[in-house]
Amino acid sequence: MSGPSSLDARLCSLEAALYSAGRPLGLEDLKSVLGSTSERRVTKLVGQLAGRIARRGGALEVATHDDGRVSLQLRESFDDMVKQFSHRPLLSAGPLRTLSYIAFHQPVDQRQVIADRGAHVYGSLRMMENMGLIHRERTEDRSFVITTTAFFGDYFGFSHSPDKSKLELKRIFRELKIHKLENGGLNGFEDLFAEGDEAGGLEDVESFLADSGDGLPEGLPEYPGAPHEGSK
Repeated sequence: MSGPSSLDARLCSLEAALYSAGRPLGLEDLKSVLGSTSERRVTKLVGQLAGRIARRGGALEVATHDDGRVSLQLRESFDDMVKQFSHRPLLSAGPLRTLSYIAFHQPVDQRQVIADRGAHVYGSLRMMENMGLIHRERTEDRSFVITTTAFFGDYFGFSHSPDKSKLELKRIFRELKIHKLENGGLNGFEDLFAEGDEAGGLEDVESFLADSGDGLPEGLPEYPGAPHEGSK
């Protein structure tokens, strides 16, 4: 009995890598997995794997994201059914508020974050940096400029581009009928989370941000530690 063909072996390796990663993989990662330097060849193999998995008719699919990264993820039709089995939220309510503030206003000076969110968030900033969700770059005047990281995008299903992730957040806020962030001032952000807010903003935003938005089979239960670069 003959073993798997070279093509089958490559597709199995690609599927195993995407599943094990638990996050979207970029072109260079895929080249390494497949032992190829050809972008065209890698793209073709990704398409072949996507077709093979689609023909199985199962719960998973291969998705190619706008930035070219590829993931093995749960089909959208299964999202509601599996929510009861999702892992615990990565962050509690307070840090989530600060993280969503940073994501919306990035790149943002740390002093502005403290002014709007309060001095109590220093600990949250250190924690989120250690978790690899934000990157803090020292400025000449001894402050920090804060941006989100690639891991933030992977975990919550946002683009690696800060500009694109802002647009995605705006879309989400509009869908949740939350408009206060678009009034032109940073000070309006705290109103979004004020008790008794008429838009119900806090509950809806936390509901969105508390769960992984990528639909990956393993989610992202582990975080990578502080990265050495910000969002790409």
